[in-house]
Amino acid sequence: MARQQPPSTRAAKVAGAQKRTRSGPGGGFSLIWVALALVMALIVGSVGFAIWQRPTLEGVQTYKDLGRDHVGEAVAYEQEPPVGGDHNAAIWDCGVYDEPIPPYHAVHSLEHGAVWLTYQPDLAPDQVETLRGLAGEEFMLLSPDPDQDSPVVATAWGKQLQLDTADDPRIPLFIRDYRQGPDTPEPGAACTGGTTVDLVSGG
Repeated sequence: MARQQPPSTRAAKVAGAQKRTRSGPGGGFSLIWVALALVMALIVGSVGFAIWQRPTLEGVQTYKDLGRDHVGEAVAYEQEPPVGGDHNAAIWDCGVYDEPIPPYHAVHSLEHGAVWLTYQPDLAPDQVETLRGLAGEEFMLLSPDPDQDSPVVATAWGKQLQLDTADDPRIPLFIRDYRQGPDTPEPGAACTGGTTVDLVSGG
């Protein structure tokens, strides 16, 4: 007949086994999961804080249901400068221009994700230089527009922001949000290799 151990001895062995289980491989594995959960919580919190801190962009007008057909003639647009619509098959090469550019070519550039900055021709030279600095990146167009109502306008496909000055802090935000942005109909398409000659009027 086996000798029965006193209750105190049995309790001590059970406690020791439980301690070994907690400190064994399984216990360490649990600590790793806790650490990973804390790291993920920190990452999510940091991203959320960054989004909350991100400046908002006010004053942008949105236009929907814009045509996208290729046409061979001039197009009369409802907005000045246009925000989208039917356009010429050739894009206008992105870059900085000192003269007005054909809107039916520029609209095709917008379709490819370009942001088009335009200004009234009598805008102060230092203001124009500010715009030139903003337009020195890829997928940017800059040109004067004698027919627009505001001194400065920022345009992307289906989006437009009317501005009084070239140093308005919303312009970089507009470029950030809409150059190759989520509303771009043909993201990734080129903004060079098109034309810098008006193929409709021959000018």
